[in-house]
Amino acid sequence: MSNVGTATHTDSLFAGLSGRYWLPSGPRAPNLPLVVAIHGGTYTSAYFDVPGASLFEQAAANGIPLIAPDRSGYAKSPMLPPDDRTVLGQGRFLAKALDDAWQRYGAGSKGIVLIGHSIGGAIAAAIAGDPWSFPLIGVALSGVCLHTPPDDIERWKSLPDVPIVEIPAELKSIVMFGPEGSFAAGMPERSTRISGSGAPKVELVDIVSTWQRIAPDVLKKITAPVHYRQGEIDRLWICGQQEVDDFARALSNAARVDSAMMHGSGHCIDFHHVGRAFQLQQLAFALQCAAEVG
Repeated sequence: MSNVGTATHTDSLFAGLSGRYWLPSGPRAPNLPLVVAIHGGTYTSAYFDVPGASLFEQAAANGIPLIAPDRSGYAKSPMLPPDDRTVLGQGRFLAKALDDAWQRYGAGSKGIVLIGHSIGGAIAAAIAGDPWSFPLIGVALSGVCLHTPPDDIERWKSLPDVPIVEIPAELKSIVMFGPEGSFAAGMPERSTRISGSGAPKVELVDIVSTWQRIAPDVLKKITAPVHYRQGEIDRLWICGQQEVDDFARALSNAARVDSAMMHGSGHCIDFHHVGRAFQLQQLAFALQCAAEVG
C-alpha cells in the first residue's frame, strides 16, 4: 500500500483491481453514500488525488467514503480480453465487480454513487443503464458528450497497432486543458506526472467510433438520479450548450437530471480553477442522493 495525496493506494482494492480509497475512521455518519470514482483514458485512479485538485481531499474533508479503481489495463489492474475493453465490455465487468466493492466498503452507507469522467463517464453510464444487484443511488458524469469530431475516428485508428498506446505529455496538455489562465501553473505537467498512463487502444477507438452510436440507448436506460457537467472548452468532443441540453434530454428515464456547462474549463474539469467547485457539486449530489434514500 502507498499514499498519493489523501488516498491510500492498494494493489487489491476489489475484484482483483488495484486502486485508491479513503474511508472515515470509526462509525460512519448517517445518510452517507459510498462514492466510486471511475477515471478516464490515459489516467489512473490517481487522477482523483492529484495535490491541488484532489476529489479525495474534498471527500475526506466532508467525511464521505470514496474508492477509485484502476480500470482494466491501468496500474496493477489486469487487462481484459480485447472484446471486453470497450465501453460496454468494461461496464459489464465493473458492474459485477461493484458487488465485491459494496461488500467490502459499503457497510453503514446508503448506497453507491458512481462518479465517471470521460471514458469512465461512458462506462459509468453503461453500468447504470444495466441491471445491478448493488444499491446504485446516483450517477455523476463529466467529460463525455454525444458526438466527437468526425476526423477523430481515423486519427485514433491510425495510432500504433499495440495493446497500450502512450499519448505524449505535450499533446495531453493541449487536449485535456482549456486556455492559459483557466488552470494553475504547472498543473498539466503535475497531473500527468502523478496520474498519467498509457491507455488500451481498443477503448480509445471505441469511445470515438461506437459511443456516439450507442449513447442514446445507454442513457435512456438510466433510472437513477444523474448529475452531468461538461467543460466549456473540451477539445475531445463536439460540445456547447446545445450538446449539454441534448445529453440531458437523452436521460429521459432518470429520476432527475442536474446538467450544466462548467465555464472556463477544458476536458479535465478537476484540474482547472473551477475544479474545486465542480467536485463539491458532485459530492453534494452524492449526499443528496443518500439523504433521499431515507
